[in-house]
Amino acid sequence: MKQKETLLNIRLNAENKIELSDMMIDEMGNDHVSTSVDTPIREDAFELSDSEKVKEIEKHFTSIMQILGLDLTDDSLKGTPKRVAKMYVQEIFNGLNPANKPSITLFENKYGYNEMLVEKNISFYTCCEHHFVPFNGKAHIAYINSGKVIGLSKLNRIVKYFAKRPQVQERLTMQIGKELQKVLNTLDVAVLIDAKHLCVASRGVEDDTSSTVTAFYGGAFNEEDKKTEFLKYLNLETKY
Repeated sequence: MKQKETLLNIRLNAENKIELSDMMIDEMGNDHVSTSVDTPIREDAFELSDSEKVKEIEKHFTSIMQILGLDLTDDSLKGTPKRVAKMYVQEIFNGLNPANKPSITLFENKYGYNEMLVEKNISFYTCCEHHFVPFNGKAHIAYINSGKVIGLSKLNRIVKYFAKRPQVQERLTMQIGKELQKVLNTLDVAVLIDAKHLCVASRGVEDDTSSTVTAFYGGAFNEEDKKTEFLKYLNLETKY
């Protein structure tokens, strides 16, 4: 959408807050527009307990299914609202709650390993925040330690934590990279994500063959030789 067309589709409501037209909403969703590196969470997001959230979501998802015309007295469907509610709160969106953030323990680098460490092919599933359908793929992480090292499984857990929330791939990549820089106390971190989006494959352009690649390079990884070394370990140096 051209900038002039975008501006024409922005309007203010009675409180002088921006309202988006249906066209703008569709364009932002199809183009995967993100507004911030931080996940947009309200201040009162955790006033309800998980069990209270399950009850509320079950009630509202029941309404959605009824509006769609589904018969919730059918044995196959009558438990769906509660299953969906529990799945949202306890599984695929549990990364919204800071209480579920993995605890990280670092270890002294007693063996004096000062080269790049690469953890590749970390599988993840997450959910597109624009259409609430999944996208999934592989995350590849590298870092150069600053005297402390992290358990390998913690890298997977950090990826999983940030994936367990409504996401945009660019944001997911940045969140993982910045979190690793913080916990490892080093800027020398690289993250590359290659993912397939169901919102592209199953709707809209319905393209099941394309994938999306995003990258985060910090510190030494902004140097061409380190970036090339990282990509070489992934067998991707000729692609990216």
